[in-house]
Amino acid sequence: MREKQERRTGRIDKSKSGASPRQDSPKGKGRRPLRNDGPKRIYTPKSEAEMSSEEVSHPDTIRLNRYIANSGVCSRREADTLIVKGLVTVNGKVATELGLQVKLTDDIRYNGKKLNPEQKVYVLINKPKDMVTTTSDPEGRRTVMDLIADACEERLYPVGRLDRNTTGVLLLTNDGDLSKKLTHPSSETKKIYHVFLDRPIAKQHLTDIRKGIELEDGLIKPDLVNYADANDHSQIGIEIHSGRNRIVRRIFESLGYKVEKLDRVYFAGLTKKNLARGKWRFLTKDEVMFLKAGILK
Repeated sequence: MREKQERRTGRIDKSKSGASPRQDSPKGKGRRPLRNDGPKRIYTPKSEAEMSSEEVSHPDTIRLNRYIANSGVCSRREADTLIVKGLVTVNGKVATELGLQVKLTDDIRYNGKKLNPEQKVYVLINKPKDMVTTTSDPEGRRTVMDLIADACEERLYPVGRLDRNTTGVLLLTNDGDLSKKLTHPSSETKKIYHVFLDRPIAKQHLTDIRKGIELEDGLIKPDLVNYADANDHSQIGIEIHSGRNRIVRRIFESLGYKVEKLDRVYFAGLTKKNLARGKWRFLTKDEVMFLKAGILK
């Protein structure tokens, strides 16, 4: 009788029905979680569709190489090498079996040091000029990591790169799988740039770019290209999915133009809206979900 009443009112006790109540989801249509001041870190668990076959078969375990990679030590491939060399122990015993499944509660050590899987962190920055896209620079130049020095304890890495004097949208994360997905040519991740040339571009040259430009490393054909400002034909908007080095600059340089300023305004569905130059923010839960699902492109 009580269950019928609960069904009529929509207040079914999920603990009795076997469903797990969601702790972090907004309650009610259109509502959002309360926000604290400052950027908020968003961590998103994988859906079953995103999990590997091993993870679905063993929901309480994880492959040892993935555990090591998630701890920020190295990539999964490099972790396999560490395992084969006998440098990794599981609960006090040397583990040399590739594909070994371990629990998150196991004592995993590399060279005697206990490892702890890192939470996945996703940070978006609006990169300024005169800053290199790398984790460290032997010449002592400022890097994008200087912008997020106080963002989190996890080790983050840039997804792709922007030239030293190219500004705009740049994603940093410790999610190696997502980074590989977004930078792999097969993903055709969309990027949009605002180009400032040293002089107005001729209409014929704009037509040539649309048809495709032959460069030293092959033909390049943008998805879209047009004037960014109807009153200033030295400003161009170009949409491209190629990740080839300095590709946008080389397109215009091949036609005799000098790119005086290059600003990336869009990357994989992410923009710099409400993000001042040199500032950063954590991605929202929805942004992370859409990136993983391939909805943002």
